[in-house]
Amino acid sequence: MKTDIAHLAERVRSGERRALARAITLVESTRADHQNDARDLLERLLPFTGQAVRLGITGVPGAGKSTFIEAFGLYLVGLGHKVAVLAVDPSSPRSGGSILGDKTRMEDLSRHPQSFIRPSPSGGSLGGVARRTREAMLVSEAAGFDVVIVETVGVGQSETAVSRMVDMFLLLLVPGGGDELQGIKKGVVELAEALLVNKADGDLASAAERTRRDYANALHLLVPAHDGWAPPVLKVSALEGSGMDQIWSMIGQFRQTLGPDNLARKRALQAKDWMWQAIEDGLKERFHAHPAIAGHLKALEDKVLAGQASPTAAAQELLHLFSAR
Repeated sequence: MKTDIAHLAERVRSGERRALARAITLVESTRADHQNDARDLLERLLPFTGQAVRLGITGVPGAGKSTFIEAFGLYLVGLGHKVAVLAVDPSSPRSGGSILGDKTRMEDLSRHPQSFIRPSPSGGSLGGVARRTREAMLVSEAAGFDVVIVETVGVGQSETAVSRMVDMFLLLLVPGGGDELQGIKKGVVELAEALLVNKADGDLASAAERTRRDYANALHLLVPAHDGWAPPVLKVSALEGSGMDQIWSMIGQFRQTLGPDNLARKRALQAKDWMWQAIEDGLKERFHAHPAIAGHLKALEDKVLAGQASPTAAAQELLHLFSAR
């Protein structure tokens, strides 16, 4: 299998799209043998990563995230860039399934030879991103994509993990509702390095300008996350494709403001966060796979449901079983 992984790594590095899709499928797999192969693959590809611009896009439902990403992606490939879009679809809490419809929503971009769109289910993970989004980003970079965009499922209290894995976090807004902050939590606004008011066209043009002013004024009350960088609020129209040049220029200005040393430090801290997330995931998997846990989990769950045991006491009993030698 080692030879196969070595060959797969070579095919990914050559930019073969089918190999890239297979590699991402491998890193997303929960099978133990696949996880071992995925670690081998990532170790082989890691030296060829780190050169891409990493962007995160989030926004309220209806903000037009997919439409915006397609317009922006088409602008970038028109400049000669290679764009990978990792679009995360929410998994159903009942069936576990997801729609995975981003390729149909980004039809023109998905057909472009310089782009790659990968819809992945969130799998119920917090953060609005798929469990293996970080790995998929590295594989995409190794395949030669110099702009990697992560689209999250939306905005919420827990859907901020994307800001901890990208260079720049963009928050997409819709015209109107500036005074109410459109239901967006303050924490999400604080994490954003730039705010984009979409749908600034037609009858919504004047409302978009009001929203831009409202958010620009509100941002003055927040402490900037980076020295020398005040998050701008820009108007864009994904429908008309306007404002894309401003956004790309603004992204370049942000990276220049950070400078190579601060950007490297930011990515290093993100790698550390990734390590701890992997530890937590690994402990959770080992916990559920532990034979002592498997024999007592259902009974303790039933006791908690029946009110015969407190959640804390049940958890402590299970943790004791897990840690017992």
